[in-house]
Amino acid sequence: MTVAVLGSGPVGQTAALLLARRGVPVVLVDEHARREHVGSKAICHQRDTLDVWAWLGAGCLTEEGLTWTTARTFHRDRELFAHRLPDAGSALPPFVNLSQARVEEVLDELIARQPLIDVRRGHRVTGLSQPGCVVVECATADGPRRIEADYAIACTGARGDVVRRAVGEHLAGVSFADLFLICDIRADLPGWAAERRFFFDPPWNPGRQVLIHPCPGSRFRIDWQVPDGYDLAAEEGGGALDRRIRAIIGDRPYEVGWRSVYRFHTRLVRRMRVGRVLLAGDCAHLFAPFGARGLNSGVADAENAAWKLASVLRGEAGEGLLDSYHAERHAAAVENAEVTSATMDFLVPQDDKQRRHRADVLARAARDPAAHAEVDSGRLAEPFWYTGSPLTTPDPARPFAGRPPRGALPPPAPGILLPDVTVAGGRLRDLARQGFLLLTTPGAPAAGVRSVEIPVGGALGARPGEAWLVRPDAYVAAVLRDPAAAGRALRRATGG
Repeated sequence: MTVAVLGSGPVGQTAALLLARRGVPVVLVDEHARREHVGSKAICHQRDTLDVWAWLGAGCLTEEGLTWTTARTFHRDRELFAHRLPDAGSALPPFVNLSQARVEEVLDELIARQPLIDVRRGHRVTGLSQPGCVVVECATADGPRRIEADYAIACTGARGDVVRRAVGEHLAGVSFADLFLICDIRADLPGWAAERRFFFDPPWNPGRQVLIHPCPGSRFRIDWQVPDGYDLAAEEGGGALDRRIRAIIGDRPYEVGWRSVYRFHTRLVRRMRVGRVLLAGDCAHLFAPFGARGLNSGVADAENAAWKLASVLRGEAGEGLLDSYHAERHAAAVENAEVTSATMDFLVPQDDKQRRHRADVLARAARDPAAHAEVDSGRLAEPFWYTGSPLTTPDPARPFAGRPPRGALPPPAPGILLPDVTVAGGRLRDLARQGFLLLTTPGAPAAGVRSVEIPVGGALGARPGEAWLVRPDAYVAAVLRDPAAAGRALRRATGG
């Protein structure tokens, strides 16, 4: 009973830790002989990602991260509006900013203390086959190595072509022509520490955008949209990079910690489950980063995959449960692609119609608050709601009204992530992650799983005589009123 996790970035690390926490032995494979902590990379971590990491023992990431609460949006030389992030009644902040390097360091420390995780560094995957199990061929400094496992989660990132080809998949989609220059700087910028700032067409980057995120230790991440063919080395050598930075921060000391140039993509695989291999994170989908939907969606992939693999390997569910991994997480990837593609069309209009629309929205937003919601600098990461999942039993009394307004959450219902609330037994999400959980009101039906009593009303809006069946990833699977329906809902939630 072993799962091979291929790739040891944050998604692979999270997957390995979640499996081990559920008692599944893991072989964690990574091509690099040692960790290279270079650059901030993914920095913006959403509340539900922090929740997963806290359950794994990495609550320090929330404490170390810089919590930002205000998103400011500018057009040219004036501020259009400031949006304060809602707290959603959780003890966790909506977002924290912390470098990916620090996240990896903390998760590596947890992995080192987990006896069920066998880390194989310096193992570059060269082939993969599925002759009744998963066979992973690797190249190492000491020659070829072969790893066998019952299943594999591929977290090999955007460059994971070897694994994708082996399972007959590729990342199909589009790449955007414009480039983005990213710099990590350290500077004293009073008043900017708790704010994300987005600039449309500022005088110091005319015709394009700039995004500024605060990070711990007086560090700031600045993203400039730059034209195709941009030459970073030439700009550094001629002093233009210094002028670019000073146009934002003024005449004050600063240090550049890291800089790089990226092209953004929207690309998806067709299948996220192929036999015994589950594709996760950037190995399965690529999104433009505006809205922070890359790493955060990858962690959601990892949690979805981990509880399902653990259930199958422990004999609690059949192989059919794994089909729901693709059904749920590919639908999430499609939604993320739609959201980020709409953002990129607003940031980088593709035709005259889009350019006119953007100009009209920005002009109206300067004088009409009703237009603020049309300004698209990236809808921030949020959970995907599994209301259409084959595992979810719909409740006609709680219909899903579709994607809620930006920053809002849908009312609790089947397919919705459980609110982050505490009952007498502890945090509901922590209790759920120990296995299927039934939340009961007086007179509610039983379902043959652990149960915790909850009050009528409350954060769930529970009604007398109801029981709420919750999955091990803290999503509501069903709301039950009839004892005869309890067994059916549980079978459905386990892929039966």
